[in-house]
Amino acid sequence: MAWRNHSTITEFILIGLSDDPYIEALLFVFFLGIYLLTVMGNLMMLLVIRADSRLHTPMYFFLSNLSFLDLCFSSVTVPKLLKDLLSEKRTISVEGCLTQVFFAFITPGTEACLLSVMAYDRYAAICHPLLYGQVMSTQFCVKLVLISWGLACLHAFVIVLLAINLDFCEAQTIHHYICELPSLFPLSCSDISINVDILICSILLHGLGTFLPISFSYARIVSTILSISSTSGRSKTFSTCSSHFITVTLFFGSGVIRYLMPTTNSSLDLLLSLQYGAVTPLLNPFIYSLKNKEVKAAVRRTLGKYL
Repeated sequence: MAWRNHSTITEFILIGLSDDPYIEALLFVFFLGIYLLTVMGNLMMLLVIRADSRLHTPMYFFLSNLSFLDLCFSSVTVPKLLKDLLSEKRTISVEGCLTQVFFAFITPGTEACLLSVMAYDRYAAICHPLLYGQVMSTQFCVKLVLISWGLACLHAFVIVLLAINLDFCEAQTIHHYICELPSLFPLSCSDISINVDILICSILLHGLGTFLPISFSYARIVSTILSISSTSGRSKTFSTCSSHFITVTLFFGSGVIRYLMPTTNSSLDLLLSLQYGAVTPLLNPFIYSLKNKEVKAAVRRTLGKYL
């Protein structure tokens, strides 16, 4: 696929994280460790949830989908980063760049929707426990996941259209380690004001559309927790959603800021992208396993079964 009016450009050059060979070697070891831990952690969550019948509930069904998304999200960016850290020539084809733009949006877009769904699940479990089994049926949970993927696909499709319509003249150097739409804007020799406006509107629409239900759910959850008379009861109830709250903070705190703030080609852009693209997928399985007694017990049972 060729982009409009710049068929002579067949590839882009990625600046990456460093030009120093020694620093690149250290970064390769560091991010290889992160990626391996991310893969093992999320695969472990998928295996444990599938193998242990006690975890066959809506909450863990959504958590297994979150682990799958984290595995996909990390695999979109980190393997390419590792390859470039070992290469003298850090390039990516036009088609590869466009593909990375698409998947760099669809995976976090789906995750944002899923986090919103998981907040609703906690709201239903804590605020309406007697109706929880009826409301969160298996069919309904599957529909919520499919809707999350569908909305994210639609959003990613809009983003890819923005990328396709960019015109490039001579600039081929992307001041980043991956292809992200905000990093492509400075390379365009045409007017990008409309593209920027559409990007901001789409991010705000998708971000607010997922964050507002999370805020509403937690407002009702906090109200319900405060109405519980015993301290132990409040603590136990809050512990069921604390892991999700931490995940939401990490994800929205870096991802939304990255796409709403102006691109400055600074180290801050790289740090924010690394935060939600590499670090958050690593932390999520550990957050849910270390802070969740049911998951820790299921991990012990699963390991005892296979070891």
